[in-house]
Amino acid sequence: MEKLDNIIQLLLNGLITHGPKVLYAILTLIIGLWIIKSPTKFIKKAMQVREIDESLLSFLSSLISILLKTLLIVSVIGMVGIQVTSFIAILGAAGLAVGMALSGMLQNFAGGVIILLLKPFKVGDYITAQGHSGTVNKIQIFNTILKTPDNKTVILPNGGLSTGSLVNFSEEATRRVDLLFGISYDDDIDKARSIIEKVISGNNKVLQDPSPFIGVVELADSSVNFAVRLWVESANYWDVFFFMQETIKKQFDAEGVTIPFPQQDMRVIESKSK
Repeated sequence: MEKLDNIIQLLLNGLITHGPKVLYAILTLIIGLWIIKSPTKFIKKAMQVREIDESLLSFLSSLISILLKTLLIVSVIGMVGIQVTSFIAILGAAGLAVGMALSGMLQNFAGGVIILLLKPFKVGDYITAQGHSGTVNKIQIFNTILKTPDNKTVILPNGGLSTGSLVNFSEEATRRVDLLFGISYDDDIDKARSIIEKVISGNNKVLQDPSPFIGVVELADSSVNFAVRLWVESANYWDVFFFMQETIKKQFDAEGVTIPFPQQDMRVIESKSK
């Protein structure tokens, strides 16, 4: 009976000593969990305004919520009187080990976040990066998927994609088509220029502002070379490029303008034996 009285006394003393701390910690936990919902919702709405990918949006919201709850729980444990220093050290060591083991994946994840936030490209853009060119098909958390013009699938890690050089051909509404045409030295430069101007004016996909440029860019070994620079809408780039190449050749042929090509003359010298 005496032992039971001692146990009850110890429990009462413990309740008197630690009861307020435990109660305060429980209240802090409840209020903290309620408060955490507000910044989580705010961050989620901010990311929705930026039109972040839905899969990444859900992942980031969960990650932020878990981090805030972890900080809250550590704080509550400290309020009760439990030493959290060793607990934090263990968490830190575990986090470091996991981070080192998954460094590549974490780098790709961070790259995916940067891409979706800064938007250097979007789905549907034609880009060149990491030695590959293609249309962006999907932007995932760890990888970006391209479709090449010949229908190949290219998977690029987001880590290198977010930090390396990249060319986005679809970012601007217009692009310049650069062409080079050569005529022989015997042909009339003004006539050739007139033919090129006529072909350009016959294509309504060529923009007039900025105006087309035609100029002699080089007096080469076997040809007089014209530089032709045309501005077009980005979607019409290849249509205009192929049209000009074919049509200029046909018009030059029709009007007697020669396009030089490499050729060699071979002379055979026959020696007469005496």
